Amino acid sequence: MNRRSLREHVFQMLFRVEFFEEGDIVEQLDNFMEESEPISAEDAAHISEKFNKIKELLPEIDKEINDKVKGWKTSRMGKVDLAIIRLALYEIKYDDEVPMPVAINEAVELAKKYGTDESPAFINGVLAKLNER
Repeated sequence: MNRRSLREHVFQMLFRVEFFEEGDIVEQLDNFMEESEPISAEDAAHISEKFNKIKELLPEIDKEINDKVKGWKTSRMGKVDLAIIRLALYEIKYDDEVPMPVAINEAVELAKKYGTDESPAFINGVLAKLNER
């Protein structure tokens, strides 16, 4: 599976976080792996590992979003947009293998595929705000 597909699977799991209790997440991850097209053990491990790392950092990631983005709190954002922003921010701040321009571009591409017509511009703007020094 290529990096874009792996990222898309992680995004889909992050999206599910919004709809299930903490105790159900492990079961949801298992269900997701079963429902998806055949995934190699290596790819499943990558998806699970990245998802779990992001999930652990969600309070910190959400705090940064809420602190830096004026007029938009995570509680007001669409769930698709929020999952994409969380993934991109994780990749920018914590994943040394993903250059910032790639993380932003991939986030915009996910927004085009899964979000509303306004999502790509919104996500690009939020990520620009988050990356201001």
